[in-house]
Amino acid sequence: MGRFRIPTLVALLALAGSTAVSAQGDASIMRSALHDYRVVPVADGFETPWSIAFLPTGDMLVTERPGRLRIVRDGELLPTPVAGVPEVLAEGQGGLLDVVPHPDFASNQMVYLSFSKPVGDGSSATTAVVRGRFVADELHDVEEVFEAVSEGRGHYGSRLVFDEAGYLFITIGDRQAPPQGDLAAHPAQDLSNHHGVVVRLHADGRVPDDNPFVGQDGARPEIWSYGHRNQQGMVIDPATGELWATEHGPQGGDELNRIQPGLNYGWPVVGYGVNYRSGTAIHAATMGEGMEDPAHFWVPSIAVSGLEVYTGDRFPEWRGNILAGGLGGQQIARLTLDGDAVIAEETLVLGLGRIRDVRQGPDGYIYLAVEDRSGQPTPVVRLEPVSN
Repeated sequence: MGRFRIPTLVALLALAGSTAVSAQGDASIMRSALHDYRVVPVADGFETPWSIAFLPTGDMLVTERPGRLRIVRDGELLPTPVAGVPEVLAEGQGGLLDVVPHPDFASNQMVYLSFSKPVGDGSSATTAVVRGRFVADELHDVEEVFEAVSEGRGHYGSRLVFDEAGYLFITIGDRQAPPQGDLAAHPAQDLSNHHGVVVRLHADGRVPDDNPFVGQDGARPEIWSYGHRNQQGMVIDPATGELWATEHGPQGGDELNRIQPGLNYGWPVVGYGVNYRSGTAIHAATMGEGMEDPAHFWVPSIAVSGLEVYTGDRFPEWRGNILAGGLGGQQIARLTLDGDAVIAEETLVLGLGRIRDVRQGPDGYIYLAVEDRSGQPTPVVRLEPVSN
C-alpha cells in the first residue's frame, strides 16, 4: 500500500466534520445525514493524481500530473507507467490531466487524455486532447483530436466527458487572462478563441454540424458554451442526459452550472468572487442580461474539482445527488436536486485532503483521488457504506 497507511487515514478522519464514533467506539466511521460510511484505501503511491477512469477489464487508470498514466490492477499500483503518453508541460497547473475511455472501449480500446501541450519554444502550453489504443498496457496509434487556441499561465480546464450519443465534451479554462478594463472584451467573452469555453466534438475531433456557432463569422465552431473561468469538474447525468460542470471562482464564487448550447455563463462580467488578497470588486454585477446564473455557488470557495452524479446501489439515499470535490475546501459537497435546482448541501470527508477527482466505480463505491500540493505520495481511496 505504500506510505498512506490505515492509521494515517484514521488520524485524518478524526479531523473531519462528518466524523462520528459509533456505539462500538469505531472512530473510522463517518456519519452523514443519510448514510454512515468509511474511507478505505484502494491504492497508494501516486504523485499528484488528477483523474480516475475505470476500464471494462477491471483495471483502473489514474493520471499523475507530472506526465504519467498509471494502472491499478487487482488492488495494486503497477510499478511501470503506461508507455505512449505524449509530452506534457508539467509546470504550475499544467501536466497530464484527465483520462476517459471511449464509450465503446470494449470493442475499440480507445482512451482519451487531456494535457497541457508545449507550444512554440516549449516554455508555454495550451490544452490539447489525444486518443490512443490501450493494448498490452501501452498506448498505440496516438493521435491528437483537439488543440485549443489559447495562451496563458494556467487554467487549462481539461475535463472530458462523453454523452450517450458519443459526443466528446472538453473544458478549457480562461488561461488566467486578467479580468480588468472592459470586462466584455475579455477573451472568455470572445468566440474567436477557446478561452473559458466548453467544446463539443465527434470522437475523432470533427466538429458536429449542429454545434451552436457553426457558420457564425468570427466564432470557433467547436464551442458549445462560453463565459467560463476554469472548469475542472464535468459530468453527464445518466438519468437526464444533462451536462453539469463546476468552475473555480477567484476569491469566492465557485459555480455549479447546467451547461446548455450557445449560452454565455458570464465570466468575468458577472459573478460572486472578488480579487485575490485585496478583496476588491471584479464583476459589474452578480447577474446580467443574456448571461446564465449558476445553479449553485460557493462563497467562500471550496476550489471545485472532480464531479459526479451518483447512480449506484451502495448509497441508495444519495442516488441522483451531485458530488463535487473540493481542493482548498478538502471536502466533497453532496448536493440534492429538485429538477435543476439545488435544494440542499452536505459536506462529506471534510479534512481528508485535496479531493482532485470523484468517480463512481463499477461496483457502486465512490472513489476519490487525493492530492498533496507538495508532491508527496497520496492514495486513491473509496467510500464504503456502514450498516446503521
